[in-house]
Amino acid sequence: MTNQVVVQMAKELEVASKKNKAPIWSVLAEMALKPSRARRVLNLGQIDRCVADNDIVVVPGKVLGTGSMSHKITLCSFSISTTGAKKITQSGGKVVNFSQLIKNNPTGKGVRIIG
Repeated sequence: MTNQVVVQMAKELEVASKKNKAPIWSVLAEMALKPSRARRVLNLGQIDRCVADNDIVVVPGKVLGTGSMSHKITLCSFSISTTGAKKITQSGGKVVNFSQLIKNNPTGKGVRIIG
């Protein structure tokens, strides 16, 4: 059975994709509806190696707090550990939800999917 919060998030992403003509939100909606065993699990150290300062990053899975973050990034993920969120905010970055991400970047320009 699919979590109703995930279904609602996928619907919101699809609506944003059609409204703003941004295919990135449609791709994320498809990833959200995949089974949880098919989702990625990334550590902060892995993300840190792939991003630059002030990047906007989406992880279609879970972010764990192992490693450190040396860049200031904006992160959005399906799930994040409290340690991971704390380390991102301590490095000057932000952790946002999908509604905030769509509001700030309606066309998806500059948003990177990692994982």
